[in-house]
Amino acid sequence: MSVILEGRDITRDYIVSGGFLRGAKTIRALHGISFSLEQGKTLAIVGESGCGKSTLARILTLIDPANSGDLYIQGEKIDIKETKVTSALRAKVQIVFQNPYSSLNPRQKVGEVLTEPLIINTDIPAKERRKRAEEMLEKVGLERQHYNRYPHMFSGDQRQRIAIARALMLNPQILVLDEPVSALDLSVQAQVLNLLKDLQDEFDLSYIFVSHDLSVVRYFADEVMVMNAGEVVEYASRDQIFANPQHEYTKTLLAATPIADVEKIRERVERRKAFLAAES
Repeated sequence: MSVILEGRDITRDYIVSGGFLRGAKTIRALHGISFSLEQGKTLAIVGESGCGKSTLARILTLIDPANSGDLYIQGEKIDIKETKVTSALRAKVQIVFQNPYSSLNPRQKVGEVLTEPLIINTDIPAKERRKRAEEMLEKVGLERQHYNRYPHMFSGDQRQRIAIARALMLNPQILVLDEPVSALDLSVQAQVLNLLKDLQDEFDLSYIFVSHDLSVVRYFADEVMVMNAGEVVEYASRDQIFANPQHEYTKTLLAATPIADVEKIRERVERRKAFLAAES
């Protein structure tokens, strides 16, 4: 497998006010983060709130620059402090945010949400933009007629499917999934996770999966990077992390994680669907 995304000793600092009669001070949010993501695989970044995982996600999606260290996308060194982010580069990495209720513009119809990335980054004609958007709706489990509806007309998991469709409109190689199911009901989390797995297989996508929920990570990830206070404390395959964690912080996280079998949730959903179909 080839490495598609790599970070080497990435740091990120923030300048914060020290208050009255005190000077500003520097807070280091990331301390020399290094990792690699292989083509078609999923790297989960886990840790408690404030550990730096969302800060790292913003750097990987070229929203914020790193203060030091190197970021490579498909072997090309990227430094947004020095080089403008081109449309072609922006298309390679897309993000799906945690909350589908706030990540979609309520004033835009679904069709506008999906075609906007194409309008900004390509010169594809309107007819082709609509065709691609309608096809993408079907790929994420929605229908073509949803093109002219507004986000408030959909359930939470449907909105997240729309957000996923939007992220895929530019045919990215990498998706950063920032807590993509944590705002959804347990009954539909498994459906969205299975959709993401299917899309990964179909498009050969590589995922950075940011999460605090280790039960979901166990189901979804190939490798796991555990962060605490801006540092990587453990980095190994999923099976190694869950079978034999080495760091005390990882052991604490695992001990504090409720047991939630996503596969069993999916099975219950399928049984309920079959029951409802038999009743109708």
